[in-house]
Amino acid sequence: MTAQNPEIPMVQLLSVDGDFSVPKEHAVYGELIRDLREADFLKFYRDMARIRRFDNEATALQRQGQMGLWVPAIGQEAAQIGSGYGVGPNDHIFPSYREHGVAITHGVDLMSIVKMYRGVNHGGWNPHETRFHLYAIVLGTQALHATGYAMGLNFEGRVGTGDPENDLAVIAYFGDGATAEGDISEALLFAATTKAPQVFFCQNNQWAISSPVGTQTTVPIYKRGEGFGVPGIRVDGNDVLACYAVTKKHMDDARGGLGPALIEALTYRIGAHTTSDDPSKYRDAAEVAYWEARDPIVRFEKFLRKQGIGQDFFDEVAIAGDVIASEVREATFALTEPPLENMFDHVYSEPHPLVEEQKAWLQKYESELGGHTPTTDDGVNYGGTR
Repeated sequence: MTAQNPEIPMVQLLSVDGDFSVPKEHAVYGELIRDLREADFLKFYRDMARIRRFDNEATALQRQGQMGLWVPAIGQEAAQIGSGYGVGPNDHIFPSYREHGVAITHGVDLMSIVKMYRGVNHGGWNPHETRFHLYAIVLGTQALHATGYAMGLNFEGRVGTGDPENDLAVIAYFGDGATAEGDISEALLFAATTKAPQVFFCQNNQWAISSPVGTQTTVPIYKRGEGFGVPGIRVDGNDVLACYAVTKKHMDDARGGLGPALIEALTYRIGAHTTSDDPSKYRDAAEVAYWEARDPIVRFEKFLRKQGIGQDFFDEVAIAGDVIASEVREATFALTEPPLENMFDHVYSEPHPLVEEQKAWLQKYESELGGHTPTTDDGVNYGGTR
């Protein structure tokens, strides 16, 4: 897909040239933007710029062997930062594996993401502290996790009470490719039938690895929920203000007891699917150029300059990005390998005799400095047939 179909309605508040305007039919979203201040705009830009700088540094670190894999989100910064700040302070977030921008809007340390992709911990951050749950590597599963959590909020009476300290909502992030998974359809069904306080946020970046979105669906993704009873809306995913306003509006509605909604953010994955991918094998250069001309960071910079923001701010952001990159690089090279015993910790909430037996066996084996090779004859049941 190389262009937005003008026949498909889409919420857009910023033009490609950075001009702000609110169509009459989107007045409710425009009001939410008018509640923002200059400090909010600068925060949006700063986070978009720093997550891209981090993304580029992480890619370089993976190429140097510091991580087994990296999943870049270059080109999707507006969708992630805008929606991330549209989520309420008590709401819960269920990401897939590319939501680095959403993560930083809710206090997740950048090095925690690096550690996860390096494989030195079990997930990288505490979801109870950040409300940002662990990355879901298995495609689509997080949507069901989110729906279950949202259903629980209904059961606990934490929806629609009008108490901002009590009411919660849930948001699940996924890509266009995940919409072909049964998990997404099941989540939409359960969310609709239970009136769960949930927003489904699809970043339609046009490609499910090497499969174009046209092979995933024959109708716009935002319409996919209608058959289940979940209303949908499409937003310009390269417009950070529109992504913020649409997400905030529908999170507020869900928290207020109005039920689930599906947001399709139309954006583009400028880079590779992962560092193991070569998009030049399946994408046309003209298509990439089209979307590069609609770069979300460049668009928002144009908007800020039209608001009178001077060069000093952009210089400051660039310098801060270099500092972040340097800190991430130094911290990554300083990482040590975790103890082997860590693989047994936190498997279950309570001690488990089989896990403890396996842990003791490994500790004994290590103490013998490689005295023998693990086999099923060592007196440990590894979960299979002896």
